[in-house]
Amino acid sequence: MFTKILVANRGEIACRVIKTARKMGIATVAVYSDADRDAVHVEMADEAVHIGPSPASQSYLVPEKIIAACKATGAEAVHPGYGFLSERASFCEALEKEGIVFIGPKPRAIRAMGDKIESKKFANAANVSTVPGWLGVIENAGHAEKIAGEIGYPVMIKASAGGGGKGMRIAWSKAEVRDGFDRARSEAKSSFGDDRVFIEKFVVDPRHIEIQVLADAHGNALYLGERECSIQRRNQKVVEEAPSPFLDAKTRKAMGEQSVALARAVDYQSAGTVEFIVDSEKNFYFLEMNTRLQVEHPVTELVTGIDLVEQMIRIAAGEKLAIKQSDVKLNGWAVESRLYAEDPYRNFLPSIGRLTRYRPPEEGQFGEIVVRNDTGVTEGSEISMFYDPMVAKLCTWAPTRLAAIDAMSEALDSFVVDGIEHNIPFLAALMQHPRWREGLISTAFISEEYPDGFAPIVPDSEEKAVLASIATAVELLRRDRLDRLGGRLAPHSGALKRDWAVKIGEDYLSASVLEGMISIPMELDLSIDGGKALTVMSDWRPGDLIWRGTVGDRRIAAQIRPVLNGFRIAWKGMSVAARAMLPRTAELERLMPEKVAPDTSKMLLCPMPGLVVSIAVAEGQEVKAGETLAVVEAMKMENVLRAERDLTVSKLKAKPGDSLAVDAVIMEFA
Repeated sequence: MFTKILVANRGEIACRVIKTARKMGIATVAVYSDADRDAVHVEMADEAVHIGPSPASQSYLVPEKIIAACKATGAEAVHPGYGFLSERASFCEALEKEGIVFIGPKPRAIRAMGDKIESKKFANAANVSTVPGWLGVIENAGHAEKIAGEIGYPVMIKASAGGGGKGMRIAWSKAEVRDGFDRARSEAKSSFGDDRVFIEKFVVDPRHIEIQVLADAHGNALYLGERECSIQRRNQKVVEEAPSPFLDAKTRKAMGEQSVALARAVDYQSAGTVEFIVDSEKNFYFLEMNTRLQVEHPVTELVTGIDLVEQMIRIAAGEKLAIKQSDVKLNGWAVESRLYAEDPYRNFLPSIGRLTRYRPPEEGQFGEIVVRNDTGVTEGSEISMFYDPMVAKLCTWAPTRLAAIDAMSEALDSFVVDGIEHNIPFLAALMQHPRWREGLISTAFISEEYPDGFAPIVPDSEEKAVLASIATAVELLRRDRLDRLGGRLAPHSGALKRDWAVKIGEDYLSASVLEGMISIPMELDLSIDGGKALTVMSDWRPGDLIWRGTVGDRRIAAQIRPVLNGFRIAWKGMSVAARAMLPRTAELERLMPEKVAPDTSKMLLCPMPGLVVSIAVAEGQEVKAGETLAVVEAMKMENVLRAERDLTVSKLKAKPGDSLAVDAVIMEFA
């Protein structure tokens, strides 16, 4: 076994590998760029080596710097994590020449499976079912149009060296093929240094299901069940689960055995993932093989009890697999939510900044529920524009699927993140979506259910009663605390006011205190809008970020943030401003004029912090609805900004190469 390994990655996956290495008694070396000087993975490792400037192309993607760090520290092996150099065969060969072990598969397997074009050719030769497509070199956009016409629309344009949804476009027409081909090549070049793309038939409403495999150097190979990864946005996974609610035992076995056969065919030696698309009739087609650890590996670990990082290290050290296929049992259900630094209310545009608050839910086993959070940040960490926007991976396990989903819902409601925009409201709303809860999903789920983007969930009457109850309980405690402060001009008389008006969003509800005392823990009986009595119980104290308790028979975990004259309550994807006040105050407030937001309809605003790649128009130019105005790059993704209506450009306020803040004016219209 190794005594010291270097982790050639950053963020949560570097921390994840370090945890297992520490458990195995192996010393670890971290590497870091300028942007990651104070990162969590640097603090966790036994040693850390600086490898260059912030851009990954000058630090994490430079093999020579990783090898130099190994030599300087005496690391015997390198774990690449995912992304960066994890699927680069030349890096694996360079390590081997220096006598350093690559904790992953051999170069031949990486070359055969890691390149999407070559893997398709290999799979075809091995009689593995694949999606119809063109695997040769595509010379230009015109050639791409011709191929797409022969295959039949819709088609998927993909970067050969791609991953994480980068360099991937769906095209439904000739025009979209031409534009998608150029964008996919551009993204592939900037993200992977390889602009080759291929085209294949896009299977409508497919599921994305992948099989986890393990294989050692002694000819042993097995599969560890599947992961359902169909909840995707822009071809990037958002929520994963294991097992899939769709597969039956027969299909699972067939997919698993095919995956193992593929792994054996390339003499695979490590953990790997074989991805399939599965249609509504349970026909499955090979998509690609990821010759590395997957982002979503924790759900497999939770349902099998097998530490995949440990298995990778043991296989790389030459050990035989200690488990057989018959030992693999899928126990219970696990769900993973990817917490991204992005604004769900602005079409999920990237967000950067400092985490002024970062307080994840407590990890561990709570009765039948397990909560796990894989992360590489802490309070005070900086979310940088240089890397992937993923902040954490929150996982829950329970004996049944719905119990795991409900556990995830409560964990998300308890996850406090301030300082950046994030997708927790969207994830929390998703956990309540009936179609998701029933398992009736496909890769088109998000685009179908949220065609106009995600908007704040509007509470129904029952949910408004819950929110009004929380707001009343919080306000009573707040006032009681103020009344007990020394030096008050008018101390509290001791009598509890019974009647209140609660503003939830734009609606006013009446709240009557039927019985109870102001104390911690609190127990109050309330009636909202004359409805039945609700018993409100909580040990919340002023200043606590999470309100935990019960309202009637509902168990609640909601986030409380102070706003002007009230509170913002976030719960199950809802986020409402709430204010409990005396009825006379509510009467007067209804008479207050509304503040009108400034008119920005004649401006193109930068929707996220990013770099201006190109400006497609000139001052005085007339443009039609749908035409490209500008392209802004953020977190390795190019975002095309188009005209929403016919207009004339009056003034350009930005130029290519400018770094803009969110809402910075790019151009003005006449």
